[in-house]
Amino acid sequence: MELELHPALLEASFWITAAIILGLLILSAFFSGSETALTASSRGKLRAQADRGSRGAQVALRLTEDSERLIGAVLLGNNMVNILAASLATALFTRVLGDSAVAVATLVMTALVLVFSEVLPKTYAITNPETAASLVARPIALVVRLFAPVVGVVRALVRGLLWLFGVRTDPGTHILSLHEEIAGTLALGHAQGTVEKEHRDRLMGALDLADRTVEEIMRHRSGIEMLDADAAPADIVAQVIASSHTRLPVWRGEAENIVGVLHIRDLWRETDRLLREADGDYAALDALDVVAVARAPYFVPETTPLDEQMEQFLHRRSHFALVVDEYGALLGLITLEDILEEIVGEIEDEFDLDTPAPMRALDDGSYLVEGAVTIRDLNRATDWDLPDAEANTIAGLVIHEAQTIPSEGQVFSFHGFRFEVVERQDNRLTLLRLRRL
Repeated sequence: MELELHPALLEASFWITAAIILGLLILSAFFSGSETALTASSRGKLRAQADRGSRGAQVALRLTEDSERLIGAVLLGNNMVNILAASLATALFTRVLGDSAVAVATLVMTALVLVFSEVLPKTYAITNPETAASLVARPIALVVRLFAPVVGVVRALVRGLLWLFGVRTDPGTHILSLHEEIAGTLALGHAQGTVEKEHRDRLMGALDLADRTVEEIMRHRSGIEMLDADAAPADIVAQVIASSHTRLPVWRGEAENIVGVLHIRDLWRETDRLLREADGDYAALDALDVVAVARAPYFVPETTPLDEQMEQFLHRRSHFALVVDEYGALLGLITLEDILEEIVGEIEDEFDLDTPAPMRALDDGSYLVEGAVTIRDLNRATDWDLPDAEANTIAGLVIHEAQTIPSEGQVFSFHGFRFEVVERQDNRLTLLRLRRL
């Protein structure tokens, strides 16, 4: 018994239609892969490729500048070829199978589109997004120009519908800023183990400079070592020798009245001059005028962002500034080293005093923390997430939440942590014990 072929299979039009369907499936795969490649590719990596002379990367960068227009054109092309392929497949199967052709065509086309036109190209594109984006950028750019009138009408219609529901769209605004994108990438890399904690902290420290102010990291005026301009010159020299700092503010009359900043090198030059002129007679030091030797003080407002302050330090070739509030009252001081420590961590040299660590881990999993430790430093050291919107220091956070100045031994629980006041001096919380609940 011979197997008879359906007459439709012997017609050239049948195979031409089948070839057209195959071509449409290839086009669908192209659109699907292009959409994934162009939306998933990193603009930073594309920029690096473009700087190395890649024309495809340059076109891809231009396309991704208007993502709404790009996606609209790609989706329009993808839907057109998918619908056309499904319609032709239904007509093709109808010639062979009759009334049951719709169900068969639906199943077959769904399988073909899912595997070969969606999953396969998108998997490749998500695996090599920048490479794929560079390859498809120029043909997609042609598609975008070709479909521009239709896409423009669709965009207007979509925005009109969203406007009816109170949604305002701005295609020029990115959902995530570059800062947030980098920060998220670093956090994800650390969570996956590809970015070490030290590297993450340094990069995040550099990124956060623009979001932090001088007030957050300055040394409070209660901890500033200063010189009295009216003190005996011998006492001033002795205090400078005993100090671990190279720059000391000079005050006169009252501590708020800063009249200069003395650099240790300037003092030694003046001392050397006086002694040489007096043939080594130390009594000549009585003529030392510390105010004349000191340099003019440099004042900065407490709200200055750290990145701007660092630029000012570099521009002025100065490493030391006094921080004042809006009324001109002295709040503290900040140095270039303080800002750099926000990026690279604590910087110590051979002249730094050996002091107990401000944060100490205990055997029970809790931490003994000095009250003056900033919340950000504690979060960086422990990978905690205590909020720092209302206070800069741990002591400030406890006082803010308690709405009072607690006594020694008092315990509080908030933000998922247990806070115990271990030591208090006057109105300052000097030592606390913290533990995650």
